[in-house]
Amino acid sequence: MRNIATTISAARDEAEVFLDSCSRELAWDRQRHQERWRQVQHELAGTGTYRHTREELEFGAKLAWRNHTRCIGKLHWRTLTVRDCRDLSDPSSISAALVDQLRWSYNDGQIRPLITIFAQDTPLTQGPRIISHQLVRYAGYVQPDGTVVGDPSNTGLTARLRSMGWQGCGGAFDRLPVLLCDSQGRLTCHVMPPEVSPDVLITHPGYPWFADLGLRWYAYPTVSDMRMEIGGVTYPAAPFSGWYVSTEIGARNFGDTDRYNLLPTVARKLGLPVDHDRTLWKDRALVELNVAVLTSFEAAGVRMLDHHTMADQFHRYVQTQRRNGNAVHADWSWIVPPMAGSATPVYHQAYDGTTVRPNFFRD
Repeated sequence: MRNIATTISAARDEAEVFLDSCSRELAWDRQRHQERWRQVQHELAGTGTYRHTREELEFGAKLAWRNHTRCIGKLHWRTLTVRDCRDLSDPSSISAALVDQLRWSYNDGQIRPLITIFAQDTPLTQGPRIISHQLVRYAGYVQPDGTVVGDPSNTGLTARLRSMGWQGCGGAFDRLPVLLCDSQGRLTCHVMPPEVSPDVLITHPGYPWFADLGLRWYAYPTVSDMRMEIGGVTYPAAPFSGWYVSTEIGARNFGDTDRYNLLPTVARKLGLPVDHDRTLWKDRALVELNVAVLTSFEAAGVRMLDHHTMADQFHRYVQTQRRNGNAVHADWSWIVPPMAGSATPVYHQAYDGTTVRPNFFRD
């Protein structure tokens, strides 16, 4: 009983802080604020939790984006579209809602920030969960010699899905189904139709051989394995979509040694010596990979920002917030881009890395 009481007490404290934020930023009058606080306390006393209004849910999701320390896209936090799917419970309905999210987010290539929020956890029940890191991911197949075909970051999920009966084609860019866990703990697999988040074929404007590498990447990310916490309420399934920064694909997904590790391949194709780091072959290959990604997405009509533009936008956001006397919470190591970092204004700044709620968390 002590643990339950402690949990309710913590939820009450967080709810009070969140409603204060709602009152302040949504311009509630004093009477409305007090009445809502009385309602929430009554619900907490009776059930150990409470249900957000539609307005609170939308505002809380936007605050979770604004507060997240690892996101560089905070300038756009007010534009987030919030879909309330808290009443969906069976896996087929949840899967259909995820397909709708992908379709609405894609928006014919003009990617729109969007979040779909499913049922909350309560003291008696758990909400659904999405095990997959993103709604679209590529398989990673471990070979007998220990090498990996596909994305090495997804070998565990790939093996798990194969044990459940899914079988891919064994290629480098096989799409994985989404793995759901419902409120009863049952696992189910769900295929997302590729047309709602199509692949972009990666070519290069100056090197025709780039097309022969057979590279591709899906149009935008939808992070799906993070829980969202708003005012003492936990939403374990709240997938959110946004557009890519080019370096996320060109520098990290394609370039990292524990991902597709393409820098040596591209460098050799460029005719660069790869036996000594001081030739800067990694840097030159990295630039051309990012040129290929940026120009390919542009040619496909899919919204994407380069790291300089995104860093400038974030810097403008920070300056505005600080002029208004507001704290900016950010993790410097995630805000600075993985290439040309010192050429961006964010490199020369310091940020408060404190985690505040509402926010997103990964278990």
